[in-house]
Amino acid sequence: MLVLDTAQTRVALPWDGLVQALGEMFAKGCVMPVRHHHDVEVPGEADATLLLMPAWQPGAYIGVKMVSVFPGNQTRGLPAIHGSYLLSSGATGELLAILDGGELTARRTAAASALAARYLAREDASRLLMVGTGRLSANVIEAHASVRPIREVAIWGRDQRKAEATAKELDLKGIAVSVATDLEAAACEADIISCATLSSEPLIRGDWLKPGAHLDLIGAFKPTMRETDDRAVARASIFVDTRDGALKEGGDIVQPLKAGVITEAAIRADLFELARGAHAGRTAPDEITLFKSVGAALEDLAGAVLAFEAHRSKA
Repeated sequence: MLVLDTAQTRVALPWDGLVQALGEMFAKGCVMPVRHHHDVEVPGEADATLLLMPAWQPGAYIGVKMVSVFPGNQTRGLPAIHGSYLLSSGATGELLAILDGGELTARRTAAASALAARYLAREDASRLLMVGTGRLSANVIEAHASVRPIREVAIWGRDQRKAEATAKELDLKGIAVSVATDLEAAACEADIISCATLSSEPLIRGDWLKPGAHLDLIGAFKPTMRETDDRAVARASIFVDTRDGALKEGGDIVQPLKAGVITEAAIRADLFELARGAHAGRTAPDEITLFKSVGAALEDLAGAVLAFEAHRSKA
């Protein structure tokens, strides 16, 4: 059985291969049940949460991501979130591999945004604004740079020190990296704006978006959360990773729908339709596009299969 730690999982999932694997999985499809949420009692502390995200390709592979969230870990100096991915044979049920769930999630999330950018961002997009300084930020920047000719990256965060730390982590040849102190000015200049935050209030305003801009929304994974205002949603051609997920969980879609700013018909396509050629994606140079992702078990399965088959081919 193959066991990959954080570093090994990262190496096993190169951006070009991972973006391609996600595109192929969205094109082919797989069985993807609704994720499971379970409250877990922790004596003397707030309840923990156990999340299970299964997906499978009949006769090929079965995968499930198991994530635990223990809020009380902050008092122990431990991460609140731990996760592992279990990949099994779809023919025999034999356990084939265990991957680091956190690293798999970070890379597949970034790769999904890069896959969307292939269809939605201008081919000459060279300026990227990264809004957010968490674990995903460096991954998202690297993933976008693998599919578009990024030459300038600006990083904005509520805490400038964290933005500076994220900038120092990056080692991208031929790309100038800076810290943005004026969010509006940086957004007005950006060809691609990626947001990966836990914001409950809009950060990016629709009036800031220049013609041809692509807005990539990764955070705001609950209906009560938001990274953009109604004006941004109204101006843009809207695309999502999965319709069911975006319509139930993505605050940047759910809230404008409830307010009557848009209808469900405003969603032009999801990644299934884009990957299968059912929708062309961007249709004009000046078109403003918006991609909202909330994550899908399909993406985890695609990454795990890619990592396992790469190691098996080397054996």
